Amino acid sequence: MTVRFVTSNEGKVTEAQDYLEGIDTVEQVEYDYAELQSDSLEEIVVTGAEEAYAALGNEEPVLVDDTGLFVDALGGFPGPYSAYVEDTVGIERLWRLASEEESKRARFRTVLAYADGERTETFEGSVAGTLVAPRGDGGFGYDPIFEYNGRTFAEMDTDEKNAISHRGRALAAFADWYAGR
Repeated sequence: MTVRFVTSNEGKVTEAQDYLEGIDTVEQVEYDYAELQSDSLEEIVVTGAEEAYAALGNEEPVLVDDTGLFVDALGGFPGPYSAYVEDTVGIERLWRLASEEESKRARFRTVLAYADGERTETFEGSVAGTLVAPRGDGGFGYDPIFEYNGRTFAEMDTDEKNAISHRGRALAAFADWYAGR
């Protein structure tokens, strides 16, 4: 069976292939679904997966994911708006905002939606950490300011980060469900 991962990020597809051994092919498909503006990652990915499945011909199942950085002291901000905040104000300014708060706790959450025309299922993965001043040269997005067990995601190599990542945890939950269906 083939599952189409709707993303422009090849790294996500590679990570998915590592977790989804029971699926013959994880195929990258670039489709620009209309991203719903919502405070709910679940609502965003369900809408995106169902739209992508229909637009891509109702043949093979699709996976759609969305990720957010949720900062406790900022009421979960930027959450589902993380990409927009990164693009408009940048990670350094978010760090400066969070650095003034007593608590630096944050978590990355990824929600993955699977749609096959008969059902749409969601799977979540999260990882808790602490926000710190930017450091490290790897990764992308908020990785330089997100610390887990003493190191930022940007200080970890790809395999190390993927082994504990929020997306990896969502993919593992999906793989368990898929194997047992």
